Amino acid sequence: MKRLITESDILELIKYGGTVLTISDDSIITPLAQDRILHNKILVERGKEKIITNDEIISVPDSNNRIIAIGGDHTGFEIKSEVIKYLNEKGYDPVDCGTYSNESCDYPDFAFAVAKKVVLNEAGAGMVLDATGIPSVITANKIPGIRAVTCYNEFSARSSREHNDANVLGLGCKTLGIETIKSILDVWLSTAFAGGRHQRRLDKIAEIEKIFLKF
Repeated sequence: MKRLITESDILELIKYGGTVLTISDDSIITPLAQDRILHNKILVERGKEKIITNDEIISVPDSNNRIIAIGGDHTGFEIKSEVIKYLNEKGYDPVDCGTYSNESCDYPDFAFAVAKKVVLNEAGAGMVLDATGIPSVITANKIPGIRAVTCYNEFSARSSREHNDANVLGLGCKTLGIETIKSILDVWLSTAFAGGRHQRRLDKIAEIEKIFLKF
């Protein structure tokens, strides 16, 4: 099984004064872990091959750490444009999955497009927008491996990442203003998964998914 290197792993390394992280060939570094590695100038080695130096990235496996897939229906169209601009300013690489106008359309189409990019590792995280954030999240969570959440304040955003390792964020464009959306997004993107007992619970969710995939 591939080992997932999370931000909590990097924080643990830093806690004990570590400056070098050695990983196996099939290890996957999460986007938040990659950010922490670069910020703290951690040297990463895959066997004897140097992956990240203190000064530059030579190559990073599955390097989607700044790619954010974003999509939504007509109620989220105008907010989506502002969020894409904001993500660009923050140094992220947003991928617009539609819709591309304010004409009435169906939210499942765009929620699926976003979630598919995340689960296929074509994006480090996803964001779905509609009137309340709820229906798009329901859609995204039909895909095994997706943990989509509707957040309504900074606390729910932090908890969804720290406790649930959420990989798709759903926001309501008729329930939240743009500045609140930006604040929630900032917290969500900067919060690390805590692991530990929370990983045990996520493992149970994954087992439930496997049961129903057999039908």
